[in-house]
Amino acid sequence: MKFFAVFACVIAASLAAPLDDSKNAQILRYENDNTGLGNYNFAYETSDGTSRQETAELKNVGTENEALVVRGTIRWVAPDGQEFVLNYIADENGFQPEGNHLPRV
Repeated sequence: MKFFAVFACVIAASLAAPLDDSKNAQILRYENDNTGLGNYNFAYETSDGTSRQETAELKNVGTENEALVVRGTIRWVAPDGQEFVLNYIADENGFQPEGNHLPRV
């Protein structure tokens, strides 16, 4: 449940980002594979330099420790031309983002 709440926050934050020339961005690549059993893989790339790749896999299937492990990378270019890369893992330990633009603790 925590995963879905964090995942929704990440999606909301990415959709709330200000748009510039990306209004005219074209989809260059789109892939989507969903087994219907919890595992999935999707990826897309657009002409404005935005891309995303995400893979999910159920681990410990059928046990009380069953968990969905999601790994992904999001890339985008800011209006000033700076490229950002966000790598993340979401699993039973929560959402774990990594990126040079994120504060370090």
